[in-house]
Amino acid sequence: MEPVVRDALTIAGASGDLPWPEVEAVGGWWNRRFAPEVDLVGADRAPVARHVAFAGSVKWLGTPFDAHDLATLRRDAAQVPGFDTGVSGLAVVSLSGTRSGVEGADLVWGADDVIAAWR
Repeated sequence: MEPVVRDALTIAGASGDLPWPEVEAVGGWWNRRFAPEVDLVGADRAPVARHVAFAGSVKWLGTPFDAHDLATLRRDAAQVPGFDTGVSGLAVVSLSGTRSGVEGADLVWGADDVIAAWR
């Protein structure tokens, strides 16, 4: 599901529909051990970014994104080269929405938002 979400976010960025107008490419990031693995990284260019605008997580399950998921995203995003804690944003894409306690994400998308980006 991540490739579809990445493409939808890239389209939304090109249309100016993201909080980060500089985003031209959305990919993912992981180290050689695949720990951590960050589903979404929005950047000013690809394949090597000069600026990382956001990092994010895709949770395409029957349970909502919760505070534990957000804490994991914050921890993992800080390891992405170019991610600047406090400056770079956090994005959450969840099939089943979010639970209370997920305040602090700069972008929260559901299935309807992913589909809408393709229109």
